[in-house]
Amino acid sequence: MTYLPAFRAIVIREALRFVHQRERFIAALVRPLVWLLVFAAGFRAALGLSITPPYQTYITYETYIVPGLCGMILLFNGMQSSLSLVYDREMGSMRLLLTAPLPRWFLLFSKLCGATFIGVLQCYAFLAIAWAFDITAPAIGYLTVLPALVLAGLMLGALGLALSSFIKQLENFAGVMNFVIFPMFFLSSALYPLWKMAESSELLHDICAANPFTHAVELIRFALHGELSPSALLWTGIAAFVFMALAIWGYDPARGMVRRKR
Repeated sequence: MTYLPAFRAIVIREALRFVHQRERFIAALVRPLVWLLVFAAGFRAALGLSITPPYQTYITYETYIVPGLCGMILLFNGMQSSLSLVYDREMGSMRLLLTAPLPRWFLLFSKLCGATFIGVLQCYAFLAIAWAFDITAPAIGYLTVLPALVLAGLMLGALGLALSSFIKQLENFAGVMNFVIFPMFFLSSALYPLWKMAESSELLHDICAANPFTHAVELIRFALHGELSPSALLWTGIAAFVFMALAIWGYDPARGMVRRKR
């Protein structure tokens, strides 16, 4: 009975923090909209797209990058959520949370769920704006994409938790974010198909194929068209488990990084 109130309190705290930071919501939407409405206009003529699953016909470039931009929203949201952990640790509130009489993995998972909930809401807001610009998906896709967004959000949020356990100071977080976010985003299928990357370099294609963010994007892409990609589901789930295990280890005062920072 003590788990549910604690879970609810942590999730509500994350939601209230997000509500009070309106700039964060605006920035989360402006970033993908710039790619969708500005960059896509230039790439449309330069990048030809063939018929590849889950698409049954030729599509516009704007349609192709929508799943990748949803992944971008979840990626940045996961990193920003982990930034709040570093801030809380410096201010001392994180120590109070971790000393609660509950398993540490449960506290971290509750915070992860709160961050994922916020990221999913941001994705649906972005999909609604894209729909207003006539960049749509099948109607059933807006329902079937929900589990994919949740799993991708958990995976990317767990990555942020793992990174936050290794960051000692708030000032160092920006550099770590750039070192992780941009390689993960650009070395993926978010902006261009993997077969396009293979035409340029087989090595880059292999790196993109091994990128967990690629599998998260493909999971969202197939789900947005009412289909399931078993391989993307498998690798996204494995990555989420590995990142969460690493985060739990990092916040374990007996073995992880938190003990070394005190």
